Amino acid sequence: MSYKIAISMGCPAGIGPEIIIKSLNELKDYNKYFLIIGDKKVLQKTAENLNLPLPNTEIVSLSELDIIPGKPTIEGYKAMAEYFQTAINLAKEGKVQGIVTAPISKEGLNKVGILYSGHTSWLAKEFNISDYAMAFYGDKLIVSLVTIHIPLKEVPQSITTEKIYKVCNLSFRFLQKLGKQNPKIALCGLNPHAGESGLLGDEEEKIIKKAVKICQKEGIPVSGPYPADSIFYWAYKGRFDLVVSLYHDQGLAPFKLLHFEDGVNVTLGLPIVRTSPCHGTAYDIAGKGVADPQSFISAIKLALRLLKN
Repeated sequence: MSYKIAISMGCPAGIGPEIIIKSLNELKDYNKYFLIIGDKKVLQKTAENLNLPLPNTEIVSLSELDIIPGKPTIEGYKAMAEYFQTAINLAKEGKVQGIVTAPISKEGLNKVGILYSGHTSWLAKEFNISDYAMAFYGDKLIVSLVTIHIPLKEVPQSITTEKIYKVCNLSFRFLQKLGKQNPKIALCGLNPHAGESGLLGDEEEKIIKKAVKICQKEGIPVSGPYPADSIFYWAYKGRFDLVVSLYHDQGLAPFKLLHFEDGVNVTLGLPIVRTSPCHGTAYDIAGKGVADPQSFISAIKLALRLLKN
């Protein structure tokens, strides 16, 4: 393996530094593949507080902040953005082939004038990608989303046949990269009971079924739409390899029920690999040494697996 993965530190006042130190100490055999972009002073202090060594990996230190864990600052928000932008720049230059992102604050981005809703939209803009999707990976369930961070009332008018097709296609490619043989994808309905043949809503009949037909015609193994109150159970039982959900909480509620501690957020459609843990900055526990690194460890392992494949 000859690739390099950039790890952006996220908000320095969050749990990012802690989960990075813990994860790379657990994954010592893989440290040579990583490049941490962040603040060496913060990382060193975090390692000392955890009574762990600083990982034996390259660190690009872009700041030297005096941070109080759990107390984010404007300077920290600016640094947080700079870490990620630097990782993107290295990826564009071909110096890294993947990015694993520690949690950032969306509010913090907004406060320093960066108006992205998170890593995913930022990456899509930087790489000039219009066809992309947010997916979530776990050993027991894999979910991808047709719409992401929008108000629930805007979901029905935001769902189109073309958008569903694109997410199903990206999801199929993702399963292929994972090495899944003969994968099966389930598509959720929007309404209760998947619309009950139009009695409980007509989006299934007018929009969603058309997307299924197009996918099947193109050789994408999608079926549905299925009622969202039962399809995740059947996916969990192994009948499907991935569920395409139409909106954020439809897919994330069942996923996090199973994979809150070890799930991975994956951006589909990029020319590079990008993964992240499924949790946020967790300012309430930052600096206490109790942050669980398992989701970040899973994100690193998935990035390595995708690059290897």
